Amino acid sequence: MIRIDIISAVPELIVSPLNTSIIKRSQQKEKVEIYIHNLRDYAFDKHRMIDDRPFGGEPGMVLKPEPFFECIGKLKSEREYDEIIFPSPKGKLFNQADANKLSLCKNLLFVAGHYKGIDERVVETFATAEYSIGNFILSGGELPALIIIDAIIRVIPGVLNDSESALNDSFQDGEMIAAPTYTRPAEYNGQRVPDILLTGNHGEIKKWKQEQSKELTKNWKRINKISE
Repeated sequence: MIRIDIISAVPELIVSPLNTSIIKRSQQKEKVEIYIHNLRDYAFDKHRMIDDRPFGGEPGMVLKPEPFFECIGKLKSEREYDEIIFPSPKGKLFNQADANKLSLCKNLLFVAGHYKGIDERVVETFATAEYSIGNFILSGGELPALIIIDAIIRVIPGVLNDSESALNDSFQDGEMIAAPTYTRPAEYNGQRVPDILLTGNHGEIKKWKQEQSKELTKNWKRINKISE
């Protein structure tokens, strides 16, 4: 079983997704334990402040270091974490290989920033990995953390009903996009499922899927300006 801890200044953002669909079932199957820690519970000053204005005169608010040091310190005293992950625009671009690697861990801690960000001293002290989900900015690290967690959980053996489903996903074979998928009815609204998929010839179907995958991957690289 893998344990995942999440520290957040706005835990309301992540409660619902963690109790829905595959992530919920992974916990019911006892494949994953997920614990949410409200950063405000570790603010012990008079006004329970977790943010303040940044030095240097920039606009916005920055999350203070003290609550993080208190919370992370407490959690680290209770267990050893394989990775302490900070979603960050300056982090490594997260990919499927990272999800596969992290799915083998026993204890993961996600630290979500919010507002302008987290005091850099927290990152310097505790981060073992920083991941980005793309070249854009969100209001906080909660949504990227959820995306990364979902990607990790779905490849844990026994989480999905079909044990091979995750292995056939896009990007499981390097930078390859999976072939299109279809289901019944064979014809709908004038659009027909490719005939090859109805033949039962598994060898030819596999060949067709490989060809489709190559073409989709080529188009994906063109769109994203990735060299062959």
